[in-house]
Amino acid sequence: MRIVFPYLAQPHQIPHSLPIAIEMARRYPQCEIHIAYHGHTALPFIRRLVAEYAPDAPLHYDALALDPLNAMRCARGQVPWKQLALLMNRDYFASFDAIATPERTSLFLRRIGVKRPRMIWTRHGAGDREVGFSRDVNQFDFVLMAGHRIEQRLLERGLIRPGAYATGVYAKFDWLRPALQPGPRLFDNARPTVLYNPHFSPALSSWPRLGMQILEHFAQSGRYNLIFAPHVRLFDPPRTARYKPFARFMRLPHLRIDLGSERSIDMSYTRAADLYLGDVSSQVAEFIHRPRPCLFVDAHAREWQADPNFAFWNLGPVTRSVDALDSQIDGAFAAHANYEAAQRRYFEETFELPPGQASAAAGADAIVEFLQRQRSPAPRMATTLALT
Repeated sequence: MRIVFPYLAQPHQIPHSLPIAIEMARRYPQCEIHIAYHGHTALPFIRRLVAEYAPDAPLHYDALALDPLNAMRCARGQVPWKQLALLMNRDYFASFDAIATPERTSLFLRRIGVKRPRMIWTRHGAGDREVGFSRDVNQFDFVLMAGHRIEQRLLERGLIRPGAYATGVYAKFDWLRPALQPGPRLFDNARPTVLYNPHFSPALSSWPRLGMQILEHFAQSGRYNLIFAPHVRLFDPPRTARYKPFARFMRLPHLRIDLGSERSIDMSYTRAADLYLGDVSSQVAEFIHRPRPCLFVDAHAREWQADPNFAFWNLGPVTRSVDALDSQIDGAFAAHANYEAAQRRYFEETFELPPGQASAAAGADAIVEFLQRQRSPAPRMATTLALT
């Protein structure tokens, strides 16, 4: 079987499926595993991850074709480059038995006539937001997910069916398993460190309304360090010019500004921080791998308490104002004992990780078993003739 793992979007999606590709290549020599990438920045990160996880993995690396003129148009935002990359490489994708992807954009292949390969969704992230439960999920032939919380919502909506999904897979943790202990301190002082991690969507994020106010507060703070590491799509791509509005903060020794480096996606900051400050990013699910204080910023005055898309806001206090941020952070630290059990329960319900085994290996096994079932002829049913 020939299986391709395409990477069309930002690099934060890569750790969510690449370990599965690696495990599949190592465990199933009869499978030919291809890594398809777009652009010049993805391959170094892919190579780094493979080198850290299993440098001997027999993988094939394929650069997706995109002619210079269309590449320029994509860079200018004139055309949707992910769909264009899929269209221009339609024959390449059609040559595989299966396409395993962490995003949903690849479903576009179905619309342009690529029908034979099985479409497999590995998902990325493990949050509660509505986007992870969209109606088009039912177009995938097989789905991997972290655990019961996600499984239940997908089943309730009729988006997955028994025999066509597997739980207990969160491959990013497998790559970073040795690194899930507390990270090294990033500041040369003894202050507690806060991670501010706003989302990119203006309709959900605290950044447009309150973000600069939060940075200004920490710039003046004599009590806390701040890591400002938003979702990588907020300032994508993180060019030098986009750092200019933050120049005055970058000179401060107790502030770290990262608009999208590899550290912002490899859990360096969620490991190093003492408190999570954010809105709707699923990184909070990774942060509470070790239960710690959280403070959520509701910049849109939501009625969120009964909304399953905001279930993780039950893991710490929620504020609608940052006018007294130090006291709110103090309160989050002081109240953490009231939320620790909820954080542990949320983590266990979200991540059903196999004990003593890489979940990426379980994901690889589940995909190959599913594909083998699809290739096998249906068993013949015995028939009995009744004489009357």
